[in-house]
Amino acid sequence: MEAEDTQPSPTAVPQPSQPAQTFFGLAQDARRPGLSRPVFNDDYVGQFPEDPYGQETAPNARVYRVYVEEAAAFDGNMVGQSRDGLDVMLVFAGLFSAVVTSFLVQVSQNLQADFSQMSALLLHDLLVVQLAMADGGTVNVTTPSINPAEKFDPDAIDVWINGLWVVSLVTSLVVAFASVLVKQWLHRYMTFPSGTPGLRSHVRQFRFMGLEKWRVRIIIGMLPIVMNISLMLFFAGLALF
Repeated sequence: MEAEDTQPSPTAVPQPSQPAQTFFGLAQDARRPGLSRPVFNDDYVGQFPEDPYGQETAPNARVYRVYVEEAAAFDGNMVGQSRDGLDVMLVFAGLFSAVVTSFLVQVSQNLQADFSQMSALLLHDLLVVQLAMADGGTVNVTTPSINPAEKFDPDAIDVWINGLWVVSLVTSLVVAFASVLVKQWLHRYMTFPSGTPGLRSHVRQFRFMGLEKWRVRIIIGMLPIVMNISLMLFFAGLALF
C-alpha cells in the first residue's frame, strides 16, 4: 500500500495579547463612570418608529425624541466635567480664603498706632518723674517720649502687604461666590420639566441659548485664572512680609 503524502498542518501562531487600555495607570474598566467613554446608539431609525404621515413635527415626533437623546448625552458630559472642576475650585477657594484671613488679621494691626506700647512709654516717663521727685532732683518733662495726639503714619511696606492680601482675599471670595452661582445655574440647566419630547426639546434649547449668551463656560474657564492671580498676590505680600 502506497504511503499517502501527508503534509503537516500549519500550527496556529499565537497572537500577542493586546495590552489593556489604561488611563493614568488604571485599567479602563476600573475608571470612574464619569471618565469612561459613553456608548452611543446611532441607529435612530430602528430605535424610534417612523412618524405617521403628516405628524413629522408633532410633539411626540421622532425628531424631538432624537434631539432629547443626543442632548442628554451632550449635557451630561459637559455638566459632569464642569461640576468636578467647580467642586475642586470651591473647596480650594474656601480654604485659601481662611488662610489669607488669618494672615490679614495679624498684619492689619500695623496700620494703626500701638496703644499698648504708647501706654508703656507714658508710664515710663511718669515713673522717671516720680523717681526724680523722690530723690529731690529736677527733671525736664516738657517733651514726653511720645505724643498721643500725633498723627500715626504706617510704614509703606505694611500698606503694601495689607493691600496685596486684601485684594487676594477679595479675588478668592469672588471665585468661591462664582463657583456656587455657576453650580446653581448648572443644576437648573439639567432640571427639565415633564412633558412631551417637543416641550423638553424647546426648553432645553432655550436654556442652552441662555448658557451661551451669558458665556457660562467661559466663566468656568476663567475661574482658575482668577484663582492663580489671587495666589500670586498672596505670595507677593508674603515675600514682602
